[in-house]
Amino acid sequence: MRPSSERKIGVIGLGLLGSAIAERLLAAGFPVCGFDIDAGCRARLEAAGGTVAGSASNVADACRFIVLSLPDSRVVGAVLEEVEANLSDPRLFIDTTTGDPDDTVKCSERLAGRGHEYLDASVGGSSKLLAAGQAILMVGGDADAFQRSSSILGAIGERVFHVGQAGAGIRMKLVFNLVLGLNRAVLAEGLAFASRYGLSGLQALEILEAGPAQSRAMDTKGRKMLARDFAPEARLSQHLKDVRLILEAGAGCGAHLPLSLLHRQLLEHAESLDLGASDNSAIIESFR
Repeated sequence: MRPSSERKIGVIGLGLLGSAIAERLLAAGFPVCGFDIDAGCRARLEAAGGTVAGSASNVADACRFIVLSLPDSRVVGAVLEEVEANLSDPRLFIDTTTGDPDDTVKCSERLAGRGHEYLDASVGGSSKLLAAGQAILMVGGDADAFQRSSSILGAIGERVFHVGQAGAGIRMKLVFNLVLGLNRAVLAEGLAFASRYGLSGLQALEILEAGPAQSRAMDTKGRKMLARDFAPEARLSQHLKDVRLILEAGAGCGAHLPLSLLHRQLLEHAESLDLGASDNSAIIESFR
C-alpha cells in the first residue's frame, strides 16, 4: 500500500505516543485523520498537518486503516464499541495500546466475527524514541493483515517484528518492558548510590556508559535522572500499569518474577510522591 490521498490513516488517541505515531505517518506521506478527547492533542495534530475529526466514529468512517493508541484495554473496548456500530465495510485496526493480552485476543475474535481485522502492534520505546525513528514494533495477528499493513508499520517503527497470532505482540511487549523497566530501576539505584557515596553523578554516569554496564536506558534516562528533568516521554503510571500486567501474566503462567515484585513497590512509592504523570525516569526519587 502506498501513501495517497485515498489511503488516509486514522489515529484514535493522540497522547504522547499517538501524537508521535501521527507525526511519523505524516512524515512518510500518509494523510492522517485523528481524534482525541483532549483539545490540546487535537490542536497538536492539526498543527502538524493532520485532519481532526469530531469523534472516534468519524475517524473510523473516514479511514480503512485505523491506529489505536489508548491508555488501556478498557478504553480500547469502549472505543471499539462506539465505532463498530456504524461500520458497514471492513476495517483493519492496528492497536498500539499496552493492554491485557487476554482482552486483546477477545477483541480480535469479536472484530473478526464482524468482518474486521486486528493487529496488536506494541511499541518498544518511548514517544521520543518513536518520533526519532528509533522505536521497534512487536506485532501479533494474521500474517496477511500484517503484510497489507507493512508500509504503515514500517513508517512507525525502525524495525518491525511479526511475533505470532493475536495477543503475541502484547505478550512480547510485557517481556520487553520487564527488562527495560528493570534497566531503568537499576540505573536509578546506581546513580542514587553514587550520589549518597560522595561521587559525582555525571562522572558516575560517564563511567557506566563507557564500560560493560552500559545500557540504552543510560542514553535516554541517565541525564534526566541526574537533572531531575521529569518532563514526560513515557509516564511513570503507565509503566506501573505494565508492571501490574506483567505480574498478572506471570502468576497465570507460573513464572517467578521477584524483581518485578520489587519494581512494582518502587513505582507505587514514586506514584505516592505524586510522580505518576511524570516521566518514568522519576523512579530515581524512590531511591532518594
